Amino acid sequence: MGAPTTMLRVTKLTDYATVLLTVLANRSGEVLSATELAEASGLEATTVSKVLKPLAQAGLVEGLRGVHGGYRLAHAAGDISLVQIIEAMEGPLAITECSQHDSQCGIAQRCGVRANWRLINDVVADALRGMTLAQMLQPAAPSPTPDTRRRPIAVRVDN
Repeated sequence: MGAPTTMLRVTKLTDYATVLLTVLANRSGEVLSATELAEASGLEATTVSKVLKPLAQAGLVEGLRGVHGGYRLAHAAGDISLVQIIEAMEGPLAITECSQHDSQCGIAQRCGVRANWRLINDVVADALRGMTLAQMLQPAAPSPTPDTRRRPIAVRVDN
């Protein structure tokens, strides 16, 4: 057998954040407790509480106190992008350490691929920025047939 497959992926907590946000979006305007969110999403209540904290800190959900308190979306689902969700849970999007613009990479001065990683990072960020929570509520489009698949993006870098 070959080496295990590795891939770019978001963390489980980021995935759960998206699930919780879609629950709130589907019940627009309603205030749901962490317990109600756990029941609606199938997640453990402790996990829900853990996920809600960074979402509230990022201003994506609004926490309301009191007897009828709970959480609701702070913005319309169409105004929340996937990159906002990812960055709320994981920090700035960076495919590689050097793709962060404030990176302290020790080989940056001699690295021949840093500029390309930054371009790739920007393309991924733009794609995630262009996808909203509202779009995540829609059924996925059918997979393209082989002759209509998207072609790889070619990026030219002038040095």
